Formats: sequence, C-alpha cells, structure tokens
Amino acid sequence: MRLPRTRTQLCSASPQRSPTLATILTDSQPARLAVTVDKGVLYVVATPIGNLTDISQRSIDVLAQVDLIAAEDTRHTMPLLRHLGVVTPLLAMHEHNEKALLERLIERLTAGQTMALVSDAGTPLISDPGYPLVRECQRRGIRVSPVPGACALIAALSVSGLATDRFRFEGFPLRTSSARQQQFRELVTESGTLVFYESSHRIRATLVDMARVFGAERHAVIARELTKLHETVISAQLGALSQIVESDANQQKGEFVLLVAGYRRNPDEVSPEALRVLDLLREELPLKQAAVLAARITGEKRNRLYQLALQRNQV
Repeated sequence: MRLPRTRTQLCSASPQRSPTLATILTDSQPARLAVTVDKGVLYVVATPIGNLTDISQRSIDVLAQVDLIAAEDTRHTMPLLRHLGVVTPLLAMHEHNEKALLERLIERLTAGQTMALVSDAGTPLISDPGYPLVRECQRRGIRVSPVPGACALIAALSVSGLATDRFRFEGFPLRTSSARQQQFRELVTESGTLVFYESSHRIRATLVDMARVFGAERHAVIARELTKLHETVISAQLGALSQIVESDANQQKGEFVLLVAGYRRNPDEVSPEALRVLDLLREELPLKQAAVLAARITGEKRNRLYQLALQRNQV
C-alpha cells in the first residue's frame, strides 16, 4: 500500500544516529528513510483499528523484513498483509496457545531470527495476547522494540472531552452482571477517567450496570467504530447513554470504548457508600423501606435516598 505523499526530505544525518526533526526540511521530493530490522529482536507492531491508511510506513517495512509474524488471529491479519503486499510467514499466537509456544519463539529469537508481534487491531498487549512473550523476552535479555501506532484506548480519550491527565484502563468489564457491578463498585470513587472496552453483545447490559453503580447522572462517553465508516462519539449522562443505545439498534453494533468521568463529589451528592447500601437494600426491601433504613445507616437524607431509589429502579 502506498500512503499519501509527504513533503519532507532528510537533508543530513549522522550515520550513527537516527534523524531528528531538526534534520528534516520541507522539499518537493520526499525521501524514504531506510528501515532495517536487527537480528534477534521482537518488534511489537501496532496495526490500524479501522482505517488502513493509519498504518505507518515503518510498520509496513518491519512487517515485510522480519522472519516471522506472531498474530492474534491469522484470519484477521492475513487480509491486511495481503493489502500491504507483505508475504512474511504468519504464526497464530493467542491466549489459548501462547504459553505452549513461548519456548519455541524464544529459541528462534535467541538464534538471531527477527519477529513481529501484532494483534487483530491496534497496539498489542492492550487487552490482547502477547504479555507472556514480552515478559519472557525482557527476563532473558532479548530486545523488545515498539513500532507504535493506533490504539483505540488513546484515540477515544483524545476525543472524549473527559480529563486525560489521569485515567485508569480496565479492559473489558467482567461477563456477568453481578460480577460487573462489583467491579464497578470498587471504582466508584476513582477520580481519574475510567476507560473500558466492550463488545456489541454486552454493551446494553454494561451500560445499565454502569448507570446503576456509578449513578445515572455520572457523565460518560461512548466511542464506537473509531476511524471506521460509522464512527460515532456520544457524550451524555450514563442514564441517557443507556437509553440512547437501547432505543437505536445501530448504536448496538461494532466495537466500543466506554469512558466514565472520574468521581467528583459536590455538597448535594449522595456518597458512594450510601448508594452501595441503598442498592443492597433495594434488592431485599420495598423502595421506601430501603431508603429509610439506608438513611439511618449512612446519615444521608431519607427523601434524597428515596428519589435516587426511584431513579435507579427505572434504569
């Protein structure tokens, strides 16, 4: 694949050092910087998350020159390589076989072969396989080199409008509703932006659980199908987001990044501990009784807890 032409050219660079921005000046004839791979190195290569033109020329060159590409799913990676004109041999390495393959791959690297690690999309190891291999390479002194590029986590953060100075990435939420809610309860008072990945068949249930635990009023963002044709980014309160997705089948399709604003308490807000107590009591008692008992336990106002119980019962 040929990427759009740029208007930069390398003017001068020491043969011992990589070029810096200071050595690149505007010119009408771009120059290709030679990319070579070193023996015995594992390259961790990012691939596009949707738009194929997001891949860098360096990524293409590395994929073309290594001896082997370890891919999460060869059925996903093969069409990309075919599109790029890359014919490097592929090996499937996923969560079910990566430990069994580990010693074999380490032996190849130790023997001087070069290898690239890729996931189905985005940056490897970010909720993807590869951690055991990278960890073992580091342990044995085998060089691991990043070839950076697209990452859905960072792309979503950059357009979310939520705070990016501190964030906590939680990967995919747990599968069952009860486990998810417990996971979310442990994050209720986290002050940094929370980031999750989610699949299309669990997005509705996850949003419902988020609204129940974090509160329907907590601000959040859904980033769907980033860099693809049907990319959407929706910013609203969790209760509203849940209703939007529930009522629009198109918003239930694709791949999702969910971002939840960090915890900020104001004087009129009920404490997370009071909400936790209220939710536990709601499971066993009528709403009014649950609110009265929760108020006695936590010291929060009974009427406020009752109104919240009504809201949370409707989510």
